[in-house]
Amino acid sequence: MEPGPAQQWSDARRTAARLDAEHVRAIALTWVDNAGIVRTKTVPTARLAPAVHRGVGMSPVFDVFTSDDAITASAHLGGPDGDLRLFPDLDRVTVLAAQPGWAWAPVDRYDQLGAPHPACQRQFARRMVDRAADAGLVLRMGFETEWVVTRAPEAGGRRPDAPAGADEALDHPCAGPAYSMTRVVELSDYLRDVAEALALQDIEVLQLHPEYAPGQFEVSTAAADPLRAADDLVLVRETVRAVSQRHGLRASFAPMVVAGQVGNGCHLHLSLHRGERSLHRAADAEWSLDPDAVRFLGGVLEAMPALLAVGCPSPASYLRLVPSVWAGAYQCWGVENREAALRLVTGDPGDPDGGHAEIKPFDAAANPYLAVGTVIAAGLHGLSAGAALPPPVSGDPGALGVRERARRGIVRLPTSLTESTDRLAESAVLRQAMGEVLHGAVIAVRRAEAAHFADSEPDEIAAATRWRY
Repeated sequence: MEPGPAQQWSDARRTAARLDAEHVRAIALTWVDNAGIVRTKTVPTARLAPAVHRGVGMSPVFDVFTSDDAITASAHLGGPDGDLRLFPDLDRVTVLAAQPGWAWAPVDRYDQLGAPHPACQRQFARRMVDRAADAGLVLRMGFETEWVVTRAPEAGGRRPDAPAGADEALDHPCAGPAYSMTRVVELSDYLRDVAEALALQDIEVLQLHPEYAPGQFEVSTAAADPLRAADDLVLVRETVRAVSQRHGLRASFAPMVVAGQVGNGCHLHLSLHRGERSLHRAADAEWSLDPDAVRFLGGVLEAMPALLAVGCPSPASYLRLVPSVWAGAYQCWGVENREAALRLVTGDPGDPDGGHAEIKPFDAAANPYLAVGTVIAAGLHGLSAGAALPPPVSGDPGALGVRERARRGIVRLPTSLTESTDRLAESAVLRQAMGEVLHGAVIAVRRAEAAHFADSEPDEIAAATRWRY
């Protein structure tokens, strides 16, 4: 049962008093728009109770903002009219370890009469979690967050000999090889502070390590309820950003930081359970997958071209999503195959809860609430429709050749935002799950992003989106 207004007011007052005792003076209330940008309104700590009771005003036009702050329109949203109320989730209020005097809370969005805003992505994710529960499923999800850290550029942001309009020269603070201890040594104070800040904010870190591209790192967080996992991703990203700034560094989570290099992914991990029983540990079943897990994952794989418009929402995403770089560019799955779009992670055979699946193509330009919600929706459709998984693929599908891929039914996932948006527009399953208002807003934003960059070169796309994420 939801607490009544009097209880909410009392709870908010107690939370505000606790924050005040910890010298917190302001709270950042965040939501993520359909372009994947974390937007915020902030309130003084003393105004938390009124914010919880009445909400904080915000225009619904932000649902049709693009990543460069241009405004498009859908059939239902756009223009200067209307207002929404942002209601902070008291259960997620977190003191920010790297921003002294600040706390954070995600918000749910309602209209002025108290009805859920139909384009609220966080409430969409919650509805999909509830729908899974109605089907007897418990899902656990977690994200891998990759980012590239650089030093601040010199004045002007370009090499002295670079022509006007050229890409800025990025100065990486570590020069060690990929995955090397050298990188950890060079930035050990920085990485320690990232780990400490996340721990102080109750984010359970599984791994924190160097990655492949110059200056690139990754943090993996523990699996959680899908809504919490999406909240955690927002908190992780903004914490890394804040710690970076305190060290005189700059963090980019963009899908492609420098055109032609390996980009930043944000892989989504998920596991399926019925009660306490893992559906990834079915005795004597092929691949150890319970039939319901096969149907669910089959639905996700089938919907992958449309899901790309959610999980790979920027033109920059498709600079990253190329074969043979472990980005998952083909619509296939495999057992521990990091080149497949859907990877089955077998885990420790002795761990009764160790198996799960990983969606490889997604990146950090994605709205995490849309990502978890649409994946659940696709999986539930697969469950009800009796979807199947084709034979798993081993090795690099890009190395098989055109004829062999055709023989096996392995197809390339969309290679542009326009193509994936077309697939999302055609998806009756995702339209029904998202609702016309949210689905239409996402489509409008994707069309606007694709049109804006239609004539841009890869270097221009990377430069334009590098510091937006």
